[in-house]
Amino acid sequence: MPPITRWWIKLALVYFVAALWLSLILAARSMVNMPPLIAAFGPVYFHLFLVGWVTQLIFGVAYWMFPKYSREHPRGNEALAVATMVLLNIGLLLRTVAEPLNTLHPGVVWGWLLVLSAILQWLAGLGFVANTWGRVKEK
Repeated sequence: MPPITRWWIKLALVYFVAALWLSLILAARSMVNMPPLIAAFGPVYFHLFLVGWVTQLIFGVAYWMFPKYSREHPRGNEALAVATMVLLNIGLLLRTVAEPLNTLHPGVVWGWLLVLSAILQWLAGLGFVANTWGRVKEK
């Protein structure tokens, strides 16, 4: 298993646990008096689960298991794969900060951080597609 795949899968597992922990807190807020900040983490839970857990697990397994690109570069461009992982995670972490802050204190700064987080995640998606496209072929 390539090192980048191990990183993707381990990060996916961390985000999975974080998403489940956050879902527990969100579910408990109706039973326990919690600050309004907690409710602002609803979208964060969704992103931790879908982007952090599901998407990264898919990226890691696809990078590892898809057919070889070539003998010299079996998994495509490794630097692009690393950049994809970094962009996706920076975008996701920015989102976990900016989303609740923008909900509680709407403003230009938090709004632009959300835009930046979305752009970083979009660039990561493009990087993954660019690196994987040539590996989707007949035997």
